[in-house]
Amino acid sequence: MREVIALEAVAQGVPEVLVGDDALDARVRWLHVSDSAGVARLLDGGEMLLSTGSSWPSEPGDLRRFIGELADAGLSGLVLELGTHYRYVPAVVVEAARERGLALVVLHRELKFVTVTEAVHSRIITGQTDALRARDEVRERFTALVLRGSPADFIVHQLAQTLGAPIVLENLGYEVVAAEVPLAMEEELFTEWELRSRSAHRRSEQRRERGISAGADDWLIVPVEARGIRWGNLIALPGPEHAAGRTAVLEQGAIALAVGRLADGDADEWARIGRRRLVDGLLAGRFAGVGGAAARLEAAGLPLRGAKLYGLVVSGAPIAVERADAAARALRGRALAGSAPAGVVAPATTLLMSLPSDAVFDDAAVVAFVRALVDAADVERVTVSVGRGAEGIDAALASVHEAVDLAGGRRRRSGRGPHLRRAENRPLVQLVTALRDDHRVLEHGERMLAPLIAYDLSRSGDLLDVLEAMLAHPGNRTAAAGASHLSRSVFYQRIALIEELLGADLDDGETQTALHLALLVRRSAGR
Repeated sequence: MREVIALEAVAQGVPEVLVGDDALDARVRWLHVSDSAGVARLLDGGEMLLSTGSSWPSEPGDLRRFIGELADAGLSGLVLELGTHYRYVPAVVVEAARERGLALVVLHRELKFVTVTEAVHSRIITGQTDALRARDEVRERFTALVLRGSPADFIVHQLAQTLGAPIVLENLGYEVVAAEVPLAMEEELFTEWELRSRSAHRRSEQRRERGISAGADDWLIVPVEARGIRWGNLIALPGPEHAAGRTAVLEQGAIALAVGRLADGDADEWARIGRRRLVDGLLAGRFAGVGGAAARLEAAGLPLRGAKLYGLVVSGAPIAVERADAAARALRGRALAGSAPAGVVAPATTLLMSLPSDAVFDDAAVVAFVRALVDAADVERVTVSVGRGAEGIDAALASVHEAVDLAGGRRRRSGRGPHLRRAENRPLVQLVTALRDDHRVLEHGERMLAPLIAYDLSRSGDLLDVLEAMLAHPGNRTAAAGASHLSRSVFYQRIALIEELLGADLDDGETQTALHLALLVRRSAGR
């Protein structure tokens, strides 16, 4: 309506806004000229009504009802020409329009309605033509990206460039796969990302149920799916309008990503991006793919060719970088120390170790390595998690991921340390590490745990921890209560609440296995 008032054809009528503000933001789909008192039944919504009011009701009550009918029909705005029938606008019309949030404009000078109609319709058609042209350009751009086999992170980058707004690609577990976000807002945006994302999804669903479109400050969310398979979501943060429509642009990006997933077949490109991000976190560096990561590791003095590689997480005591490499050298190897992985209680350190192919890294060697890492007073409380031996950078990153998954468990060990966890002894952890990026595994975890996650996030609860403690001590709920640092009565109350929320019997073996798998998938993401 603001744009309509600004048109030269309308300005010649000396328009005066009687009801404006937010009402002028209403979008005009078409212009309708009528003086009929029954015009409301002829409207489809989104029209602007241009009238002299010559056949409007004369009684104040009927006038109020007439304005209400126009608002109910979805009228965008009412423009009344004074002079032909009305010398001034009845107060009841102004009051009713203000109550219903209906834009009301009067014209103080006579106009040719046909001139106004031509001007408004020309503006509408031009806008639609521009939108169609812009959509064709966007479609061609992202089709070209698909044909060139562009990776997911580059498609996300192109989306951010096109929309002029931050873009995030997440999987079904609400984990960020790729993002194009200004560095200045990364920390704020990605802190408690899951909570932010879940809240945005919930608001989006509520708007969809009510038939309300996303506002300027809302996150725009589009699913990435094809052939009945959904892999994740594209999220556009608030940004400027686009001629093609922000939703249409984001949908084209989602189509390009979905086609890429179908073309990948068994090769999971999103998992590769996740591994690259793991290297970024491990060494606090940024690389252009796995090849760049391998070059950076070798340049840092970590042999990869002809070497046996192990991922480790040492928790319970601080470790100096120099001491880690010295302990590895004693085994004829080298080691690089990274930061603490997400989800592991500090102090903790991630390590990537390279040993000669003929070196033995059995339990005794691991214990000796750990004793060389930490002070004697700290040895008893140290836990070391070791991934399987690997060859090549891809397998090495998988080994690091296994170690992180093992370290993410929150079971508290008793007795003297160091405590050793090996991926070889945890076949279910190996399975989760191998499949955790598969959309079906993520969907399983989300489906099983969603009620508990929602409860814990909204109330700062501990139901996931209680469930993990119970599964870690099957058949011994006294020990499970102790591991949770809860009294038996409180622990049993938590278990009853979990069973109620899940609608499941926690004594059932198959249910326990399914929940254990879902928890491992979640913990493997460091959450």
